[in-house]
Amino acid sequence: MISRDEALELFKSQNPEENLLNHVLEAEAVMRGLAEKLGRDVELWGVVGLLHDLDFPFTKDTPEKHGLESMPLLEGKLPEEALHAIRAHNGEMTGTAPESDLDWALRCAESVTGLVAANAMVRPTKMTGMKPKSLKKKMKDKSFAAKVNRETIRECEKLNLELGEFFQVAIDAITPIADKVGLA
Repeated sequence: MISRDEALELFKSQNPEENLLNHVLEAEAVMRGLAEKLGRDVELWGVVGLLHDLDFPFTKDTPEKHGLESMPLLEGKLPEEALHAIRAHNGEMTGTAPESDLDWALRCAESVTGLVAANAMVRPTKMTGMKPKSLKKKMKDKSFAAKVNRETIRECEKLNLELGEFFQVAIDAITPIADKVGLA
């Protein structure tokens, strides 16, 4: 399997915009947090979070290809379960249905990053002291971080995690990297 450092270099080789790099670093952190909480392979789940948007720089205008176009770049570097999760994170467009915990985790983890980041940006203390309660409140406001898919975030229930518990995992995972992703 590709190492975390190799995965990061591969991602950077696609010349992503800074906000996309920040997003995948946040998704990686949340995936690692979920893997730890659920007793799963932290390295594998982290690398999946890091590489899930590998093809986005060249598929952003063709969403039906997003998650599929990176497959040739990832072949032989990740196990099939990881490749499936990357295809399934955009399953509504690719036709790849989520099936495993890894699939569901990636979908909710990469979606929650937008809500967490937007919330941090409007708080004077950014990530410091953020609580699940504030994220729950923001979830109800459809105009706040309007592009964030709330239903996909709620898929955390497929992992037997209550929404507040999932938010705490996300907050705990992103807070230590806040300075690296512009949320400090």
